[in-house]
Amino acid sequence: MGIKEVLEISKPRIVLLLVITAVTSIYAASEINNVNFTYLNMIHIIIAGSFASAGSSALNHYYDRDIDPIMSRTSKRPIPSGRMKQEYVLLYGIAVSVFAILYSIFFINYISTLFIFLGIFFYVIIYTVWLKRRNPSNIVIGGFAGSAASMAGWSAATNSIDITGFLIGMLVFIWTPSHFWCLAMKIKEDYEAANVPMLPVRLGMKKTSQYIFFNTMILVPYSIMLYMFGLGLVYLGIASLFGTLMLLSHYKLTQNPTQQTAWKAYKITAPYLTIIFIGIALDSLFNFRI
Repeated sequence: MGIKEVLEISKPRIVLLLVITAVTSIYAASEINNVNFTYLNMIHIIIAGSFASAGSSALNHYYDRDIDPIMSRTSKRPIPSGRMKQEYVLLYGIAVSVFAILYSIFFINYISTLFIFLGIFFYVIIYTVWLKRRNPSNIVIGGFAGSAASMAGWSAATNSIDITGFLIGMLVFIWTPSHFWCLAMKIKEDYEAANVPMLPVRLGMKKTSQYIFFNTMILVPYSIMLYMFGLGLVYLGIASLFGTLMLLSHYKLTQNPTQQTAWKAYKITAPYLTIIFIGIALDSLFNFRI
């Protein structure tokens, strides 16, 4: 066991994505609500958010240790490959998650701590343990774990969660199904082999592509609607442009619902959230409205 294995069970790409949503949210909340912005608050949310995400991911690795060897995408993870003992992964996941919550209590505030706890709870208990192997709506409900990161960042700046902060956080919730179902289409055989009822396994490729397109048709106008809640023209332009690109790619997927097309759509869907939240931060810096 080494640093490489610890990083692997922590899922650094997810950590980075959630940290970006939290950091941009704390900055946007400070600007929109005219709250004094401090880099110390940002450092605190980065530390607490990173550990919360890493701990949740490790617990996900531990719980899925029985199906990971079956799936080609996950068969080389530290537990199934024998590079880490499952007990160490469990201990690491619990310790890091608890640390994140305690750190937030002492250095941020109780409201941010609540959202950090909810992020861990939804990803580990609601998604991984309860829904993932039982219901094809698993990722829809479990997507709130990502929203919690944004809301934790927002409340770290304001010590509250207002309607704008809540609606911005829900962007992650609405984006998640389109994002994850594209990946699920690409690796459908893996989920079939592991008997995980992801949407493509239950409904097939064509029907899933239609669900993806329908979900994105909700996401794009929702993202544009946030202009009415205080965001400006910079955000509106970014949301409109990249939302349209994603909508077009998902329409193409409905016309050709194959693994190859799903992978191309995934490559557009994956960076969307990062771009949107960077757009939110830029919009807070250059807030132009009509």
